[in-house]
Amino acid sequence: MNENVIRSLSGLVYIFLLISATLFSRETFLILFGVFLLQTVREFSDLISFPKTPAIVVSGLLYLLFALFDKTSFFIDFGLILASMFVSVQLIFWLFSEKLQHQDIQSKWVKLIGYITLPFIFIVKIPYTQNQFTPSIIIAIFILIWTNDTFAYIVGKSIGKNKLLERVSPKKTIEGFIGGVVFAGIASFFIAKYYLNASVAIWIVTAFIVSFFGTIGDLIESKFKRLANVKDSGNIMPGHGGILDRLDSIIFVAPFLFLFYKIITYVS
Repeated sequence: MNENVIRSLSGLVYIFLLISATLFSRETFLILFGVFLLQTVREFSDLISFPKTPAIVVSGLLYLLFALFDKTSFFIDFGLILASMFVSVQLIFWLFSEKLQHQDIQSKWVKLIGYITLPFIFIVKIPYTQNQFTPSIIIAIFILIWTNDTFAYIVGKSIGKNKLLERVSPKKTIEGFIGGVVFAGIASFFIAKYYLNASVAIWIVTAFIVSFFGTIGDLIESKFKRLANVKDSGNIMPGHGGILDRLDSIIFVAPFLFLFYKIITYVS
């Protein structure tokens, strides 16, 4: 079968599974992203040469504790945000650094929890920020991510000349990045106006957060793969690679979005 056909069918199955599980019920949404988390932990453990079994067990327990059983708590939420932000800032500095850093077992644990596990907890908390499950919120965020990725590729392919961070991702361009931000902003207007009936300003900011930090998340995963000397994080999705390859943007975006929505909620 043609590689493009396989890639398209695999992508459609992924999108159908994500949207249908999210819309069906909160339980199916939590189960799906719990499965995604465990597979992502497996893939990331391979990238950083980390034992998979303890990584999966610890991540699964944290997901059960904070995503399934935990009620919304100001102190717990902001404690998790601070922990994840600490790792995110470290990874941003690491992304732009050319120095090779020694990765001991403790630093690998920190990256696993802060970069992978906690963001999954934020992903499942985002559509539950007002004490009721609102699946349209997380679906809208994924639409913005897909819009940004698609138009960053199209614009970059068409007119891209200036490399964004060539030593990490040779194909990404500044023009493509700007194109992704612009079209995600346009999409956010229509999402807020006609899909969510929500504040246009809030969703334009959401689009910028998604585009900016999503691109950084994509670059960070690319650097992990480059250091591991692999093209994809896994092969579970034919033509697309692994689950981490599909979710690298939302994983890095989630803590920043969750913080943004928390600030809005407490201010209002």
